[in-house]
Amino acid sequence: MRRLRTRLFGLSPDEATFERRGFPACGEHQRRRLETIGRTFLTGYHAALDARDSTDLRRRLDGVELELRGFAFEGAGMALGMMDMLLPWRRDRWRSFAESEGQAHIYMLYVGLGWALARMRRRVEAPLAARDPLIRWLALDGYGFHEGYFHWREVAEEHAVPARLKGYARRAFDQGVGRSLWFIYGADVVRIASCIGGFPESRRADLWSGVGLASAYAGGVEKGVLDHLVGLSGLHFPALAQGVLFATETRLNAGNLLPHTTLACRTICNISVEQASAMVNIDRRELRYDAAEPAYEIWRSRLQSHFSPQAEFPMVSSPLVRPIAYHDTRSLES
Repeated sequence: MRRLRTRLFGLSPDEATFERRGFPACGEHQRRRLETIGRTFLTGYHAALDARDSTDLRRRLDGVELELRGFAFEGAGMALGMMDMLLPWRRDRWRSFAESEGQAHIYMLYVGLGWALARMRRRVEAPLAARDPLIRWLALDGYGFHEGYFHWREVAEEHAVPARLKGYARRAFDQGVGRSLWFIYGADVVRIASCIGGFPESRRADLWSGVGLASAYAGGVEKGVLDHLVGLSGLHFPALAQGVLFATETRLNAGNLLPHTTLACRTICNISVEQASAMVNIDRRELRYDAAEPAYEIWRSRLQSHFSPQAEFPMVSSPLVRPIAYHDTRSLES
């Protein structure tokens, strides 16, 4: 059965190459780094297809080097989600792993679940209704990354959004699209900023949030590039900084914090990783789940407000503004 799963659902390593994706040319160092991340994702994906059980899967994923391990868990999340959708005799593989051996990488597993939903062209309401009401939106982030990565001309250049996504799901989708730009344009921050500038203004903050997350989680650039990224983000700097905070907490939670994440946190947010973690966890307290906008967006807005010039103690001194006050749907179904 394990061999059959691999034969049915296996993906070629070539899928992770810039040549296969048709991404614009970039520096050799960045291309190799980002392709390595893609291949690591596929390593985790195939590990989940072939693993005997959750313990076996965790053992295989823990064999991936620390820097890249989160991407392997993300790939595993995609495979587990797809098997839950396609193999009828068991529908709890993703949940079973997420609640046991994969708990430390829960954020990445949710992102991987979103890859599965996008890959299978599924509606998102039913699969996510019973998930964690706060972080289930990360699956829509994964959905957006998948679409940006595999259909970048339509999504990044023509600004397409799947018609099946409604309400706040479209905003979480854009956060994932923003992350994908880091890969599409080989971490070239000028190209990334130019691409975002072509989107409608109402979508740009969420795209910048995704860029911030990618800059701190995938990383691979020097301090000078991060400084330039801050300047390019302009009025959307609070969203950029919030993405960095999410990346920092994701790596801290998984125990795979790396120097490039610390560098991004210090350079972009002007705080330590310990301060970033405290901020993320304090601002998630007492969130309302019956408000007009999702608790996830309230959480993000709280974090972004720290980087506004109107904040009592702004993190940086830049010509910034507070985040836009969005009024979205109260549920996935809306």
